[in-house]
Amino acid sequence: MEKLAAASGLMAGLALFFYGMRAMSQALERAGGERLRRGLARATGRPLAGVLAGAAATAVLQSSSAVTVMAVGFVNAGLMDLGQAIAVVFGANVGTTVTGQLLAFRPEALTGPLLLAGLAAAQLADRARTRDAGEAVFGLALLFQGMELMGAAMVPLAASPFWRWLMGQAAGAPLLGAGVGALMTAAMQSSSAAVAVLQRLAAQPGPGGLDLAGAVPILLGSNIGTTVTALIAATGGSADAKRAALAHALFNLTGALIFLPLLPAFTHLVKLLSPAGPREAVIARQLANAHTLFNLGCALAWLPFTRGMERLVTAMVPDKRPPPPEKGRRRVRP
Repeated sequence: MEKLAAASGLMAGLALFFYGMRAMSQALERAGGERLRRGLARATGRPLAGVLAGAAATAVLQSSSAVTVMAVGFVNAGLMDLGQAIAVVFGANVGTTVTGQLLAFRPEALTGPLLLAGLAAAQLADRARTRDAGEAVFGLALLFQGMELMGAAMVPLAASPFWRWLMGQAAGAPLLGAGVGALMTAAMQSSSAAVAVLQRLAAQPGPGGLDLAGAVPILLGSNIGTTVTALIAATGGSADAKRAALAHALFNLTGALIFLPLLPAFTHLVKLLSPAGPREAVIARQLANAHTLFNLGCALAWLPFTRGMERLVTAMVPDKRPPPPEKGRRRVRP
């Protein structure tokens, strides 16, 4: 019965998390979505501008998948060339780390006031933009409430023998941990949700929790899993749309392959840049910082090679050449 209650609480928390994120994203898009799209299309003349535009758009919309799919759509429509879209994709991976940073503050105490303030603004405001802002705040509060429910439901999960065994295996085998993270994110279709779940699981007290070295490979794997959405969105699109989605996958895959062998040095750097204290108190912030450092490092490393990435994905997804015209047979005169 306890396991059933925990599973029910976990599903309820995930439902609130996803609904809150969707409500917030939709409200923000209504408030400034068209302006955001125009700015995104204009601010991509240079790779650095594209990275900054992608990061800003994702930080506002709270969805790297939405911005990546938007970039794929712009390429399909001819509003953006492939190199510009790739720069936006690089920036989207940086912008998506904002959610983890927000959740690391453990803002559960603000959930009630935010719910009330957001609901009041959404229902009572005269201006449409104020109502949209209220709905965004209300969605953010639902997201926080979902995390609180998930955290409570994960207590028995973290204490289960299977979970302890799985986390023990993942801690000793970084590739296995990366695989777990990739599958978890591909199933959820949201790296933000996967990172939030990981933050709460790692912060569980006792042996069921995860230390930073065991959690980071799962975190890196979650970045790989999030590319599934863009790859699906590009299916049936133009060759450039498929190339933009492939660049997203290569960005995260190459980053994970580079960072995994450097795991001890990377975790040491994260600890230096994060607050010290008991694991349960600081692991959420450490994971948020690790997520930001990883995506920022990958974006900076790939930025000078944006055109190289463009050539690589173009070679991997070549243009379809029309079939050569059939040679007519010579007519033999009688």
